[in-house]
Amino acid sequence: MSDARPRLLVFIVAYYAESTLTSVLERIPAQVRDDYDCEILVVDDASEDRTYALGREYQRAHSEIRMTVLRNELNQGYGGNQKIGYTFAVERGFDIVVLLHGDGQYAPEEMPRLLTPLRDRRADAVFGSRMMTAFGALRGGMPLYKYVGNRMLTTMQNALLRTRLSEFHSGYRAYSVPALRRIRFPLNSNDFHFDTEIIIQLLNAGQRIVEVPIPTHYGDEICYVDGVRYAKDVTLTTFQMVAHGVGVFNQRRFEPLDDDGHANSHYDVKLGYPSSHQFALDAVPAGSRVLDIGAGPGRMAQELVAKGCEVTVVDQFPAPDAPGDVEVIQQNLDEPPVFDARKYDHLLMLDVIEHLKDPEGFLEQLVDQFDYGPRTLVLTTPNVGFATQRLMLLFGQFNYGNAGILDRTHTRLFTFRSLKRLLVDSGFRLREVRGVPAPWPKVLGDGSLGRVAVRVNELLIRLSRTLFSYQIFVVADCTPNVRFVLEDSRSRSEAPRE
Repeated sequence: MSDARPRLLVFIVAYYAESTLTSVLERIPAQVRDDYDCEILVVDDASEDRTYALGREYQRAHSEIRMTVLRNELNQGYGGNQKIGYTFAVERGFDIVVLLHGDGQYAPEEMPRLLTPLRDRRADAVFGSRMMTAFGALRGGMPLYKYVGNRMLTTMQNALLRTRLSEFHSGYRAYSVPALRRIRFPLNSNDFHFDTEIIIQLLNAGQRIVEVPIPTHYGDEICYVDGVRYAKDVTLTTFQMVAHGVGVFNQRRFEPLDDDGHANSHYDVKLGYPSSHQFALDAVPAGSRVLDIGAGPGRMAQELVAKGCEVTVVDQFPAPDAPGDVEVIQQNLDEPPVFDARKYDHLLMLDVIEHLKDPEGFLEQLVDQFDYGPRTLVLTTPNVGFATQRLMLLFGQFNYGNAGILDRTHTRLFTFRSLKRLLVDSGFRLREVRGVPAPWPKVLGDGSLGRVAVRVNELLIRLSRTLFSYQIFVVADCTPNVRFVLEDSRSRSEAPRE
């Protein structure tokens, strides 16, 4: 956003608004046009009354106002209409877009207050909240059942999404257009729960949300929201986000984008609760010589160095988070290893093998380096037999995403049985094979809710490891291949006996 007047799009969604649209347009404060390089967009969503005609009449009568009036030939729905306005804002290079309803439910006079945090760069999205003033919504005419439903849904969503918003369900909003470029809003629903989906997308993209109190107004406008269906859709969407967050039900619409419009993936270290990374860290004794194969940014190396380990990391990309005294070997793991595994007593392959084009060939090349020196392989990989994946497949769903079991960069998927067969065939002696619960604290937080979910998952793993393990954790002894044993036996046999 430049230091000049920010480019603002006032976007009015209209549906059967012939009795209110002109009033809404007239109530937009002159201050908005003074403080911002302002343009108005009205999109009539296939109304069969005079909504569109009144918008065009107002446009012709106010030539001093830059204004565009559009009419959808086919009804797009509340969410679909928003997609049109936000795409217009993105394509035309606006800095800010504010959503205003054509039925007059939200006061245009409050617009300057919504815009200020965006203009001052204190927020990426600003929501007008009717719940920030105690019982103000009820005094403004909100029906009691809607008030109670709003509070119940918001409480549930705050608990599951780890937020503290006073209201998820206000339709008075302003967005930074660069923030909209970082989310996949065109993939959202065309229905009313579009508003919940876009909040989740902004949270996933790390965008700052600010709320400001607004007055509540309920007049004689017609409400087109089916409350029961809306509550169901909002609840389902929120739980889908929880499942997406732990990687058990990937939702492409919830994946944030980077500045270039590409999917932005983060591989975080999961520590402090039962997880693949915690199990691996516990399996490596202090002071070990560790080769971390497929180390990613090098965050695990930080933890190993803190245990007094001597660490080398291997990855196809640089490891910016690895400590300065850690050796970094940069190589594509689909190519023959350039490292010498014999220098280390512990080899880590954490969530790596599923990315390899030829895991059998890689393990064979690794085993070719082994001698009789004691060394341990610590390996983790997703369990494609996880109950959720089986259930989704039963219903015809096999959703690749940006992370989780069906990470789209995975080329091979394993069950407990297929992974054990691969390792045994490669010459490893299995010492420990265990199931890993889903990383619930990543989404539900490291409080009681997240820890209870992990505990329940652990109990289910005891009932059926193959069904309820999110990941597979293996500790195995590294043994040399038959060629080494043959050559070693031959050389020892040919040596002179005393």
